[in-house]
Amino acid sequence: MITIDPKEVSTGVLHGYLLSAVAPRPIAFASTIDHDGNVNLSPFSFFNVFSANPPILIFSPARRVRDNTIKHTLENVAATKEVVVNIVDYAMVQQMSLSSTEYAKGVNEFVKSGFTEVASETVKPPRVGEAPVQLECKVNDIIELGTEGGAGNLVICEVLKVHVKKEILDKNGKIDPVKLDAVSRMGGNWYGRSKEGMFEVPKPLQSLGIGFDSLPVSIRESAVLTGNDLAMLANVDALPKGISGNLQCTVTQQETAKDFLQKGQVDQAWNALCN
Repeated sequence: MITIDPKEVSTGVLHGYLLSAVAPRPIAFASTIDHDGNVNLSPFSFFNVFSANPPILIFSPARRVRDNTIKHTLENVAATKEVVVNIVDYAMVQQMSLSSTEYAKGVNEFVKSGFTEVASETVKPPRVGEAPVQLECKVNDIIELGTEGGAGNLVICEVLKVHVKKEILDKNGKIDPVKLDAVSRMGGNWYGRSKEGMFEVPKPLQSLGIGFDSLPVSIRESAVLTGNDLAMLANVDALPKGISGNLQCTVTQQETAKDFLQKGQVDQAWNALCN
């Protein structure tokens, strides 16, 4: 057994051990808005439910380890005191990952990651239409845990409204965990899935992914490619050479690309769509 003193290792090293050891962790897919009405969407795996009466969720947008900056989500909840916490299932995991790309302030991750904005009933931030459960919340408090890179900020949320898709309920009206098919974060690139165990999702590019809005229309509106498929195609820093928004792809090309994407072979998938 090795023994680690947090004071004797770098924050990055300690961060890696903690995230790999305390797992699986549920994902708070938080949608917020700023004072100007700009929408932001970002996932956080420092998250759980802590009370039913009152109904309280807490998630933590930590300060970035690399440069000690804070995330737009934290700025927004501090300014508006509202958030929607959306639950992530397997069918949307690649899109969720794409949304975690460090887009500039004011860029709408709903658009970049291909999600549908649905108006909330009690708060201003929109819900993620594809999410199986959506929790409208007011922010009761924010507790700052430190001022250095890696320090958390506990966002204490009171649930005002719960939206649950009927298709994930069992015959007794309870949430069926298999139908929910929620995903969770493990260490590194690893995720957990209720149905089938662990799987990998490569981290988004250090450079910015082009996003759904930059995909050719024939690909974006494909009846063959799923949201997860499109998110993998959109997580490139530029369209392959020679491809324009007018690209037309046959069903056969799309099916071939889908087969490559299921193997994680994004470059080969783009080649299939081009040729």
